[in-house]
Amino acid sequence: MYRTLVLAALAGMVAAGPALAAGASCSTAPKSQFKPKATLEAQLTGEGLTVRQIKVEKGCYEVYAVDKAGKKVNLAYNAETLEKLDNAEAGEN
Repeated sequence: MYRTLVLAALAGMVAAGPALAAGASCSTAPKSQFKPKATLEAQLTGEGLTVRQIKVEKGCYEVYAVDKAGKKVNLAYNAETLEKLDNAEAGEN
């Protein structure tokens, strides 16, 4: 019985993980609490991206970059936490 409960709880957490991550959104904090753009740029450079521009839009950092294969990418991050958002146009909504 105990084993069944533990397995059911673990299955529930695994299933809920992507749903919780999808809830990420732009920051509502004041700009003074945003992490520096340079921190995000260093993080992305470390991941192999060449950053072309980082814009602030409604609590999000919108990033225009080029990946290792030369493909242009558009990404969005919460400006306060630097958490990557699923919607690259999050700050524009």
